[in-house]
Order: sequence, then structure tokens, then C-alpha cells
Amino acid sequence: MGNTRQTKNEITEGVIWKQLLVFFFPILLGTFFQQLYNTIDSVIVGQFVGKEALASVGGSSAQIVSLVVGFFTGLSSGAAVTIAQFVGAGKGRTANEGLHTAYAIAAAGGVILTLAGILTAPFMLRLMNTPADIMDGSLTYLRIYFAGILFVLVYNMGSAVLRATGDSRSPLYILIICCAVNIVLDTVFVLVFGLGVAGVAIATLIAQAVSAFLVTWRLMRSGGILHLSLRQIRFHGALLKTQLKLGLPTGFESILFAITNIAIQAAINTFGTDTTAAWSAYGKLDAIFWMVSTAFGISITTFVGQNYGAGRMDRVRKSTRVCLAIDLAVSFVLASFLILAREVLFRLFTSDADVISIGCDMLLYITPWYIVYVFIEILGGSLRGRGNVIVPVVITLLGVCALRIVWLAGVLKLSPTIHSIILSYPVTWVATALAFTGYYILKAR
Repeated sequence: MGNTRQTKNEITEGVIWKQLLVFFFPILLGTFFQQLYNTIDSVIVGQFVGKEALASVGGSSAQIVSLVVGFFTGLSSGAAVTIAQFVGAGKGRTANEGLHTAYAIAAAGGVILTLAGILTAPFMLRLMNTPADIMDGSLTYLRIYFAGILFVLVYNMGSAVLRATGDSRSPLYILIICCAVNIVLDTVFVLVFGLGVAGVAIATLIAQAVSAFLVTWRLMRSGGILHLSLRQIRFHGALLKTQLKLGLPTGFESILFAITNIAIQAAINTFGTDTTAAWSAYGKLDAIFWMVSTAFGISITTFVGQNYGAGRMDRVRKSTRVCLAIDLAVSFVLASFLILAREVLFRLFTSDADVISIGCDMLLYITPWYIVYVFIEILGGSLRGRGNVIVPVVITLLGVCALRIVWLAGVLKLSPTIHSIILSYPVTWVATALAFTGYYILKAR
């Protein structure tokens, strides 16, 4: 404890823009390698198995996975915020109890979701109007993924805790290793053994198991303020209540996002396999922006959490402004790149001309609006870092989820086209960004 308190905490004392970037880039690269898991799956099956396999890996099954993993990632943010605040305040014992409670949540969640996911997979796929020619492949991928969901939850919780202490590099190194494992196994299982969709699913499961082991080992070997002991993993009542109080609203927010995306996927599926495959490929390109957005969101939540815990409200406000400005600039560059290189990028996934044409059209309709979403991510992350999670959830519920469902229900009756579906994204982003900006200016400063 004594040595920890004497070490300068750069998050609460260093130059804000420099420390934000130092913290951000490992998270960005880590998110990139995490996303690469599914992207490599899509590239390999799209090029060597067919567009049906591409739609199976990246269509309905990907949306269901996003729902489950998104909820738990939101839940883990509750643990991350509390631990960040305890670390910022120098409360080592409480932070460690929070760590062991967080791991207990991951273990319990993994067991429950494995059973529930495997049993309900057929129902969920039918609910989303999954095309008949990709139903078997989607079911295979989904069930194998859920068989290893415990590893996903353990990794996400462990990496969230590491970042909360200011260590954003260890999760990056772990993901680089595991991504390499996934690529090698994808190649072997699909190209050598011809296992198709099942092969990429098994490769992903094994790679995620490696990531869970490595992040756990890192926390067990930690010499800092946090140290994990497997024997001490259990629920600490007061901390469990606090973590759930902060994490559940964010988790439900992720579910609401995922449900609206599932509704959109169900609508997209009605246009046939070409459109589903194009949407699947676009989702991988779209993920480039979300990787950046997520990394900035995690960065500002951790920065605000630690500075809030240390009582540095001046740095809370300034870091929010700085992070917002950097994210806006980066998002503009990203959107421009995706628009200019769209056709070349889609050809990475498929050579089918119809799929490429549909995908490029989708990209042009959504990508220019990425900049608007920056306000939602950064201002929402800043509020969560202070422990204010209810208002962001309410704003998101009304501005993104409810409005998007209303849009789909109303506009699709008037104009049942792909463009009508896609326009639900910019319309709801603008409304939600305005609400977040207004609330932050009036109440949260």
C-alpha cells in the first residue's frame, strides 16, 4: 500500500491529453484485435465457403452475440467504475474485494448464459426471420459460441478491471496473442479440415479460452494495488450491490441497443441472403468506428472515475472536453476513409457484385453520421465515471431505442425499403446526441 501511494498516478496528475492518448491507444488496439476474431471468421468463410456462410457468421448470430456480450460488458463497467474510484482514493483492500466480487459475477453469469444460450438459440434465430438457407449454419455458430461464453465473460471482466487501475496494455498484449491463435486455427479448421462455420466457431472458442486464462493469470501475478486469488472469489454483499447498481443500468442500455439492432436485422433478413450478407460485411467495416468509439468511451470513464474518486473535479471537466475534441477529429478521418475506400473494403469479404453494391450503398447512408454519435459516447462515459448511470440509460432508452422502434414501425409501412431501415440510425443518433449535450451543459457541469 505504501509503495502504491507514493507512485505518481498519471491519470489524476499527468497532462490530460497525453495520458488520454497513452491510455486510449492500447484500448483501441485491444478492441481492434477483439473485433478481429469475428472479422477473420467472416473473411475466411466469405472467401472460401460462400456468402451463405458469411451471412451465418455475421448475420442473426452476430446480433444475438452482441446482445449477450454487450449486456455483460455494460455490467462489468459497474465493477470497473467502482474499482477505478477506489484506486483513485487509494483504498486497496476495498478495491480487491471489488475485484473478487467482479470475478464471481463473471463465473455465475457464464454458467447461466451457457445453458440459456444453447437451449434458446433456435427460438432466437426464428424470431429474427433468419433465412432458411443460413439457419443451420447460424445455429451451429451460435451454439458453439455459447458453449464458451464463460471465457468471454471472464476476459471482459478481467480486462475491465485492469483498465480501471490504469493498465490498458496488458489486455492488448493478451488479445494480440489470442487473435494470432484464432487466425491460425481458423485457417487450419476451414482450409485443411473443411469444417466451415463450425470450424471458425471452434477456433474462436479456443482463442477466447486462452484470453480468459491469460487475463486471470495477469491479475494473479499483479504486484500493484490489485491481486486476484482464486480461493477468495466470492460475492461481497455491499460491493455486489454497488457494482450491480452501477453496472445493470449500463448493461440494460446495451441490451436496448442490441434489441433495436436485432429488430433491424430481422427487417434486413426479409430482403434475402444478398442483403443479409451485405449487412454482415458492412457490420465488420462499421466496427472500425465502434472500436474507436468504445476505446474513447472506456478511456473517459476511467479518467473521470479516478479523478472523481480523488476529488479532482477540474480534471473531470477538462478531460471530458479534451476527449470529445480528439474523438471528433478521429471520427471525421475514419468516416472519410470508409467512404473513399468502400468498394475495395467490401471486396475483402466477397466477390459477389450484388452484395458489394448493396453494401456500398448502406455505408454511404450511415457513415457520415458517425460524428454525431461521438457526443453520446463521450458525454455518457463521463457521466458514468461519476456514478451517474440512470440518466444516460433513460436518454438512450428514449432517444435511440424507443424512437428507432417507432421509426421502424411507422416508416416501413409507408416506404418498405432498405434505405428506410438504415435511416433509423442517423435520425435516432441526432435526437440522442442533442439530449445528452443539453443534459450535460445544464446539469452535469
